[in-house]
Amino acid sequence: MSKIKEILKDVVIPPMYRIQRKFQSQSCKNIELSCVNQIRSLQRLKSMSSGSRIAVGVGSRGINQISNIVKSVVYALQLEGMKPIVIPAMGSHGGAIAEGQKQILTGMGVTEKSVGCPVLATMEVVELVKLDNGLPVYMDRIAVESDGIVVINRIKPHTAFRGRYESGLVKMLAIGFGNHIGAASCHRLGFGMMEENILAMAKVKLEQCPVLFGVGVVEDAYDQVSVVEIIDVDEILDREPELLAQAKRNMPFIGFDPIDVLVVDRMGKDISGDGMDTNITGRYSTPYASGGPTVSKLVVLSVTEKSHGNVIGIGAADICTQRLYDAIDFEATYINGLTSTVCTAVRVPMVLSTDEDAIRAGILTSNSLDLRSVRLVRIKNTLHLTELMISESLLGEARKQDDVVAIEGPFNLTFNEVGAIKEM
Repeated sequence: MSKIKEILKDVVIPPMYRIQRKFQSQSCKNIELSCVNQIRSLQRLKSMSSGSRIAVGVGSRGINQISNIVKSVVYALQLEGMKPIVIPAMGSHGGAIAEGQKQILTGMGVTEKSVGCPVLATMEVVELVKLDNGLPVYMDRIAVESDGIVVINRIKPHTAFRGRYESGLVKMLAIGFGNHIGAASCHRLGFGMMEENILAMAKVKLEQCPVLFGVGVVEDAYDQVSVVEIIDVDEILDREPELLAQAKRNMPFIGFDPIDVLVVDRMGKDISGDGMDTNITGRYSTPYASGGPTVSKLVVLSVTEKSHGNVIGIGAADICTQRLYDAIDFEATYINGLTSTVCTAVRVPMVLSTDEDAIRAGILTSNSLDLRSVRLVRIKNTLHLTELMISESLLGEARKQDDVVAIEGPFNLTFNEVGAIKEM
C-alpha cells in the first residue's frame, strides 16, 4: 500500500442522500417554427438580393438543440432566397485550427448534412481598425466577404467578469468571430477591461460588417431552451441586457452554503466555457466576478469526451483524478489559457489515483472539525442540478427548502474494483 493510500484509508465517506429539486421552467414549445417565422418577418431581409451569401456563426458552447436551431435559421434564409453557409465563431477553441473547430461543430451535430448547407472554416481574419486603447479588431475573413452575417449564441452570465454584456451575442461578435488572433486581442488587457473591450469591438463590427440579426438563446434551469429570439441588428445592444437578466433568473443552483466538499463528476467545454460554471461552484479564476457558495474543497472526477481534452477551468479544483489527468490535451488547454490570459484556469490540482481516493482526500483536507459530519455535496456537472447528492449533515437544511421535492436514502457511494464511482 502506498503512503498516500495509507493516509486516506481510514477516512470515511459518509452515507449520502439523493435529493431532487423542482425549478421554475418555461420551455420554448416549437423552436423550429418560431425561428422560421421570426426570421421571415424581418423587413431587413426583403431588400436583399436573391442568392446573397449569408455567414451563420455558431460557437462551441453546448447549447441545447443547437443543431435544430442552426438548421431552422438556414432553412428560413433559404426560403428567403439566400445562400447560407455555417462558419465556426469560437475564437481559439478547437486547438485554434480550422479543422479542429469544424470537428467541434460536428460533435454538436452541426454538419453540412444536418443543417442543409456548406460548413466552412478558416483562421484567416481581416483587421478592421484599432481601438483608441490600441487593441486591433479582427473579423473572420469568410464573414467579412459574405453579403450578410448571422450571430447565434446562448446568453448567460459569464464565468470571469460582470457587466451589462457578458456571454452572448456581443461577446461572440467581439471574440468568437475574431478567431484566435481576435480572441487574443480582446483578452489582452485582462478581464477587468473585458466588458469595455467586447462592447467596443462589437460596435466596430456592427458598423463595418454586414451583420443582419442575432439569434439569442436563453435556457432554463433544466438546460432546455426557454427563449429563442431573432433580434434585428439595430436592436442587439438594447435587447441583450434584458435577456441576460432573464438568464440570470433562470439559472439553477446547488442550494447549500457553505460546502466542505463539492464533488463534480464531470467537467467539460460543452458544459461551461470554464469546464465547471463558476457561478455554480463559487470558484472564480479572476477577481472580477463573484457569487455562489463558499466551497472549502472542490473535487472533479472526469472530463467529457466532447471537450477533446481541453480542461480549461481545472484550476478551480483542489483535487482531480488520474483518469481526468490522463485525458488532458495540454496543447488545447494551454492555447485556451494563453488566449484568455488567465493562467490560474489551467493549473493542475492534486492528482489522486482513483475517484474514491480523490473524494477521501477532499474530506481529509476540508478543514471540517468532525470529518464524519462533513458537509459534502455531489453533482453530475454544473449544468444539471435538478438531482444531486448530499451528506446527512445537510439533510435538515434540504428538508426546509421548498424546491426540494424528493429525498431518498441513506445509501453508501459505490466504487468498482479500480476505485471508479458509479455514475449518477
